Amino acid sequence: MAREDNRRRGRDRDETPEFADRLVAINRVSKTVKGGKRFGFAALVVVGDQKGRVGFGKGKAKEVPEAIRKATEQAKRQMIRVPLREGRTLHHDIEGRHGAGKVVMRPAPAGTGIIAGGPMRAVFEMLGLQDVVSKSIGSQNPYNMIRATMDGLMKESSPRMVAQRRGRKVSEILPKAHEPAPAATAKQAEA
Repeated sequence: MAREDNRRRGRDRDETPEFADRLVAINRVSKTVKGGKRFGFAALVVVGDQKGRVGFGKGKAKEVPEAIRKATEQAKRQMIRVPLREGRTLHHDIEGRHGAGKVVMRPAPAGTGIIAGGPMRAVFEMLGLQDVVSKSIGSQNPYNMIRATMDGLMKESSPRMVAQRRGRKVSEILPKAHEPAPAATAKQAEA
């Protein structure tokens, strides 16, 4: 009876996966001991719901599947929420740093796609970004690149967050589309 319940629970969990995950890197590590070498594996995984939540985790084990499982569990515990503009791009330019890794991320017009290197691309796809331009400067280590990307994404703020911080309305923060820039009106007044 208990075995049947477990199967039912497992099947329900598999049918509706809440999060998508992406394996970014697998590293084989060895420890030299008296009898020879012992091999282990380190996995780096990015997990996201593709609607604005993303996290990363790393796991180490003697077998690859176990390392991936540990990394996925850690990633699910460390998820952050990132505000997206129109559900497809960033609100503003962001710079993220971690150690020697530095990344620059910029919003892009619709149809641009994800222009990013390997580990950063995995983070953006799991986050649900569709249009973004990014560049990694410095460290090419996938761990540092992902940490720098996450650092930048934590700095992301939406107009709603800025308005709340300043004690204003969102309409006061955003520029009006139909009004000309203030500098242009000053020049026209002189002419």
